[in-house]
Amino acid sequence: MPKALILVNSSSGLYDFRNELLVGLMEEGYEIVISLPDELKVKELKDEGCRVVHTDINRRGVNPIQDMALLRAYKSLIKKEKPDVVITYTIKPNIYGGYVCRRMKVPYVSTITGLGTTFERGGVLLKLIVAMYKISLKKCSCLFFQNDENRKIFESHGIRAVKHVTVNGSGVNLDKHTKEAFPGHTDAVTRFLYIGRLMTEKGSNEYIEAAKALHEKYKGKVSFAAVGYCEDEFKPIADKAVAEGYLKVIPYQKDIHPYMKEADAIVHPSYHEGMSNVLMEAAATGRPVIASNISGCREVVDDGVSGILFSPRSKEALIEALEKFMNLDTAARADMGKAARTLVEQKFDRRSIILTYIEEIKDITA
Repeated sequence: MPKALILVNSSSGLYDFRNELLVGLMEEGYEIVISLPDELKVKELKDEGCRVVHTDINRRGVNPIQDMALLRAYKSLIKKEKPDVVITYTIKPNIYGGYVCRRMKVPYVSTITGLGTTFERGGVLLKLIVAMYKISLKKCSCLFFQNDENRKIFESHGIRAVKHVTVNGSGVNLDKHTKEAFPGHTDAVTRFLYIGRLMTEKGSNEYIEAAKALHEKYKGKVSFAAVGYCEDEFKPIADKAVAEGYLKVIPYQKDIHPYMKEADAIVHPSYHEGMSNVLMEAAATGRPVIASNISGCREVVDDGVSGILFSPRSKEALIEALEKFMNLDTAARADMGKAARTLVEQKFDRRSIILTYIEEIKDITA
């Protein structure tokens, strides 16, 4: 039985967006071992037949001591498990896991799920990250990108693997995220919903500022909610918005579908994305999406048809897009939702994306 070792920084990210790959590989006869730092979806993964190993990861920090500990942990794990292929997602597993695989001559497949702010800011840190990527990914058997812009940026910096493949993100499970009838609210309140971590890079400042402005302008006719974790540095801003009554914050939910079902539109003002899973799931549910006009979002939105795109990092542009949506009648909003579902059915069915991964992995292990 061939063994696949998965290196990730989040059990929920793996289970929610890539679980079909694990199931598909097991159906192909692979043993699945997963290295991750948390317990959130471990039970679900174990129930499916995966073996889980805990590995500490500081997801956002740049601490050399912690990162060297992670590198040693990956080296020890790969030496012990002797996998036929290693599959990595997100920055630290890609860099440190990829480096160990290269040194130990173990085949590996990596996915670039987004670039992060480093590629925007430039400077010394960017040079360091580029150098680390070049070293870690040089022998990567197949490097997956979730949009062409990310791929072009990597290639322009000279970061190259053995093979590059672009897929439409992680795709969306169209059976799980079923199309729902458009909400027939009788109170004439437009309900906007943000899903994800409340943090600067996700455009949470602009979302909260827009919520305050429109709450004052359309008293009682608009509501704003956010579902997800709140980064520590952002908590005072969110707490103030909640206390003043123009934002409702709901803790992270394992099942987001019921919240999408009740919303009129999903708002995603992010600064950068690989390919937005939130937008794909919202569109699959039949909800219009109002999103930043950036790579990773614009691919999921037919502007003016299935949703509305606006300039990122601009409170004014976001407010204009939200008011444009509020001026639509219920029938026009419902038509947007139908168009959103059609778009993801045509381009983002997860089954076809998973097949691409499985075929590449089978070729490598063969």
